[in-house]
Amino acid sequence: MQYKLLGRSGLKVSELCLGTMGFGTEGGWGADKETSMAIMDEFANAGGNFIDTANIYKFGTSEKIIGEYINNHDRDYFVLASKYTLRDGEQFTNPNAAGNSRKNMMRSVEQSLKRLNTEFLDVFYLHIWDDITPIDEVLRGLDDLVRQGKINYIAISDTPAWVVSKGNTLAELMGWSQFVALQVEYSLLQRTPERELIPMAKHFGMTVTPWAPLAGGALTGKYLRGEQGRIKPQSNRLDENSERITRVVMAIADELSVSPAHVALKWTMQQGFSCTPIVGATKVDQLKDNLKTIDVTLTEDHMKRLDEASAIKLGFPGDFFKEDGVKLSVFGGFYDKVEKRK
Repeated sequence: MQYKLLGRSGLKVSELCLGTMGFGTEGGWGADKETSMAIMDEFANAGGNFIDTANIYKFGTSEKIIGEYINNHDRDYFVLASKYTLRDGEQFTNPNAAGNSRKNMMRSVEQSLKRLNTEFLDVFYLHIWDDITPIDEVLRGLDDLVRQGKINYIAISDTPAWVVSKGNTLAELMGWSQFVALQVEYSLLQRTPERELIPMAKHFGMTVTPWAPLAGGALTGKYLRGEQGRIKPQSNRLDENSERITRVVMAIADELSVSPAHVALKWTMQQGFSCTPIVGATKVDQLKDNLKTIDVTLTEDHMKRLDEASAIKLGFPGDFFKEDGVKLSVFGGFYDKVEKRK
């Protein structure tokens, strides 16, 4: 396992992040405690140190299992990331038990620390934008937690690019902690973050940590093989276009004698920007297979075929700036075509 810096920080994280949304059996699916422990053992033995969870995952069971594990191992080896926003526990009558507010932030982080049985979180994400709380309230609260030593770094997930941009700019001006990572859905079947979110992350030097990089297992080809899974049949992850893209992934996997999952994951890692995909697992064998991704390299031809098969329209202004390989600039009240500088 190789290590890379998380955003514009000195924090070293493994090139794959372990997703633990399935740690626990609530809801009729997931890994029991014994299996979850074995998965973390496998990850750590491979050199993995970056673990992703959230207060809502399995109603807090995920954090409890991780807490028990890390307290029987070297806590300082692990880079532990959790999240707040969504309702956790039995908070059904509390109107402030969800959302991005400072009140819910402080409540949530304290509960997460208790479940994880740790004094600090390495990375703390805002889980999803609530479109209510002012971004300055969020940034000031997160910075206070950093100053209190309860979290080391801040990050953000599932939030519009303009909100993140405003937040990081405000944080820079005020001397507050800035977001070092951006967690969004990103895969060969979901490339819409390339319109605004990923260019924004590149500009601010943030690491992208894609969730569902295998599109819920669709990119492994298991649904084309007739295997069962948790994706609903009417999902766009299983439509005609998605099947076409998946077949390209499977063809390249055959050429390299690797699994389709390796190809799909490696595609996210070879995009030319800092990207650490989150690989979830509810079985040890699933993780073992995903870990083999680090030994795979896609050629320029492979990347080109995958890019072309999964290409999306950037829309305005992305496509506008790429029109005919030129930029449009205003001179004297009219548009002149000028050569695009490399």
